Amino acid sequence: MSYFSIRSVSKAFGDQKALKGFSTELQKGNILAIVGESGSGKSTLLRIMAGLEVQSSGEVWLGEQKILNPKQKLVAGYDEIKLIHQDYALFPNSTVEENISRPLLSFDENYAKKRVEELISLLRLEPLRNKLPRQLSGGQQQKVAIAKAMSVEPEILLLDEPFSSLDSIQTRDLMDELKEVFTALGTTVILVTHDLDHALRLTDNLLILRNGKTIQKGDSQDLCLRPKSKYVAKLFSSINRIEPKGNEYVRPVDVRLRTRNGILAHVSDVRFLVHFNSLKVKIKESGEIWEVDDPERKYQIGDRVYLNWQKEKVLTLKS
Repeated sequence: MSYFSIRSVSKAFGDQKALKGFSTELQKGNILAIVGESGSGKSTLLRIMAGLEVQSSGEVWLGEQKILNPKQKLVAGYDEIKLIHQDYALFPNSTVEENISRPLLSFDENYAKKRVEELISLLRLEPLRNKLPRQLSGGQQQKVAIAKAMSVEPEILLLDEPFSSLDSIQTRDLMDELKEVFTALGTTVILVTHDLDHALRLTDNLLILRNGKTIQKGDSQDLCLRPKSKYVAKLFSSINRIEPKGNEYVRPVDVRLRTRNGILAHVSDVRFLVHFNSLKVKIKESGEIWEVDDPERKYQIGDRVYLNWQKEKVLTLKS
């Protein structure tokens, strides 16, 4: 039996369908990343999971407990399921330690103190415990918000685009820390994001959401190597359409550059990236522009190249 399950959930705002029969399930301690563009229904889905939004149909279950929506429950929401946004929701005149302890005011004093110390240690907040939120960086504030949400030991942690306001260095460092913490505590986590890189830093367990529907789910390697649509394929990298097939594509990394034999093209642009040069090449026969990788950094604008790829690297995709 699954630990947390969402069963055929749909949601409409008037004539606008935000979610269409969405279902998924997690085992205890799993981390799932739901990836989708803006307007795909991600945030609405999280609010339904947390019991904060009324769905049009479908059910949410935590073990044998049905999660009731605001029409079914006098006080919406559950301590067992905590939703964290990108706006932090910290008390501005309370210290880090006070913010984390706020949800524990009605708990046993000894337990509350022990829990706060545990979270401060796990999230490496000791040097910041007496600071106010305005004295913290965005990444530090997000850590405090997560510690505050985790103070009551929720069964499920829902993260709604929590890193979108942070720079890339802050995001990378914070996500590495959080993955350690979630693993150590055995926390069940669902992250929604539009950024695949954010998702992959936290988990290999992906679900791709588009227009309110699941279009593919599985581990990251399977989705990358065997995407079912152009949309999923392009989340991982650019793709080049193979003429005249129409529905066959090859990734830039899988194109081999040769000095003879293959499809003739000329380099029209060169971009330096960390591990390789990214080339734009114009195919002589069709005039199409392809993107290809140059790991040896040997080609320059104007150079003639011949493009080759292995048959097994070709992706056959629907729109």
